[in-house]
Amino acid sequence: MLYRAIGVMSGSSLDGLDIAFVELLHQSGTWQFDIVAADCYAYPADWKERLQTATSLTALDYQLLHAEYGHYIGKEINRFIDENNLHYKASLVSSHGHTTFHIPPKMTAQLGDGAAIAAETGLPVVSDLRALDVAFGGQGAPIVPIGEKLLLKNYDYYLNIGGIANISFRENDAYTAFDVCPANRVLNMLVAREGKEYDAGGEMASGGRINEALLQQLAGLPYYSQPYPKSLANEFGTSEVYPLVDSFNLSTTDALRTYVEHIVQQIKAAIRPNPQRPDAKLLVTGGGAFNTFLVQRLSEELQPLNIAVVVPEEKLVQYKEALVMALMGVLRWRQEYNVLSSVTGAQRDSIGGALWIGQEA
Repeated sequence: MLYRAIGVMSGSSLDGLDIAFVELLHQSGTWQFDIVAADCYAYPADWKERLQTATSLTALDYQLLHAEYGHYIGKEINRFIDENNLHYKASLVSSHGHTTFHIPPKMTAQLGDGAAIAAETGLPVVSDLRALDVAFGGQGAPIVPIGEKLLLKNYDYYLNIGGIANISFRENDAYTAFDVCPANRVLNMLVAREGKEYDAGGEMASGGRINEALLQQLAGLPYYSQPYPKSLANEFGTSEVYPLVDSFNLSTTDALRTYVEHIVQQIKAAIRPNPQRPDAKLLVTGGGAFNTFLVQRLSEELQPLNIAVVVPEEKLVQYKEALVMALMGVLRWRQEYNVLSSVTGAQRDSIGGALWIGQEA
């Protein structure tokens, strides 16, 4: 059976709203996909600021923002449909929203009211994809491994480098995944000192020098010694890691170089080499895959472990998470498991997501 769905993702790096229209074919127990159209709509400065400061709002103002942001997402989806001539083609929207509060296993919150999205688009909408897993005692993260399991079987490890870097892999016939460390969010905060949005290709970082004292202090942060399953809130990067880096008063190039090295070392530490797969492949996606210097350093570190670093075609690099959101929405529609407890530590696999019907009966 062929499903046509729109997946929507807003990552912690706040690059913008990723929207992908995908075709998902389920046949003989296997899934195939095609990213037909995709785009990233950068946030206007006011929206970026409002999302960054959402956790400081009163309860009422937060709920008002939740609804308003849902209408914003719905209007951006309508814009995407108009620009790509997708009228009457998409049958479902699956929106991750923008994570604000994430305190597993107590609660998780993503801005972007699904009801508002449904009202704007007139399409069925799946939202709140993490909430049920957290209710079952899980981390609610990472949730992308279901897509890797069903859509991207030809790799041994899956690394996404966004605002937060996370990794997943098969271990003892089960998928294991966890957040590794803050990544692009901290790098972008550092390069903002120079009036730039990001360090293109890692060029600035490549010209810096590693500060060993800072590198050692970063590695000593308690999160890294915790067993998985585990996940990170955005605030870990912005409120703990960045202030630590900033306290060393390094030049921007040295701070970037040191933090790139930290990311690489934490990824390397997270990987469990499989002696039965001597020629393993690591798939790298997310905005960090375009950081040529970071990927080069990662390749150098993993070469002795016989792990090849693979950066796929650009559309998959940029929109893998939006693709998986679409898949998760379709699985929710089919009432099939879309969150893996082996990844999150929940009591059981779950069928996550609230469903909103925006069209007339």
